[in-house]
Order: sequence, then structure tokens, then C-alpha cells
Amino acid sequence: MEKVVQLLARIFLGHIFLLAGLSKITGYEGTQGYMESMGVPGMLLPLVIALEVGGGLAIIAGWKTRWAAITLAGFTILAALIFHNALGDQIQMIMFMKNIAISGGLLLLATYGAGAYSLDHHSTAVAGSVSHS
Repeated sequence: MEKVVQLLARIFLGHIFLLAGLSKITGYEGTQGYMESMGVPGMLLPLVIALEVGGGLAIIAGWKTRWAAITLAGFTILAALIFHNALGDQIQMIMFMKNIAISGGLLLLATYGAGAYSLDHHSTAVAGSVSHS
């Protein structure tokens, strides 16, 4: 059961970033304009898309999970501080707290690893069996 829960947790965390990155591709100009209205250079959007899509896929697959989780946690906290800092607005407060909660889940993932159903676990198991040969 624990292995399945770890996999589900990674899917739940990773899909948020994957879908967000893909939606930024289809709504590129609108996203770029929103970023610029918040004081973030629009030229950073390709990096944001690459981080969200690549990081989301890495989390889902359990590949380089600790690095992906730490990077996405930092990105998510930064996004909360930049885009959801109007804490007097209830919706913005909810969005801010959502980002903080996601970051907490990512930090747990970074601490405890991806679990058995992951590329990280598979590569460790393969490396261990090769070194014992």
C-alpha cells in the first residue's frame, strides 16, 4: 500500500506543474502579459514552462526526484510571494496557502525520496545489482 501511495502522491504533485506548464504554452501571450504586469520579465516564460513541464514529469516519473522537488518547492514559494501576495484578498490568501502546502509536499518528497515505483529506485536497484556482480 505504501508504494502505491507514494506513486499517487507524486502523480498528484507533478500533474499540477505539468498541466500549468502546458496551459502556459497554449496561453503564451496572456501569461507573458500577466507576468509583466506583476513585474516579472516576460522573457522568463520559456524557462518557467520548461521548469513546470520538465519538473512535473520528473516528479511523476520519480526521476532525479529530490532535485526536482527542491527546485519546484523554491519556484512555488517564489511564485506565491510574487503573484499571490495580496493577502487581504481571500482568493489570493487561498492561492498563497495552496502554494505553501504544495511546497510542503514537495519538501517531504525531497526528504523521503520517490519511493519504490520510481526511476530513482529502479536506477539505484540496477546500480546496486551491477556493483555486487
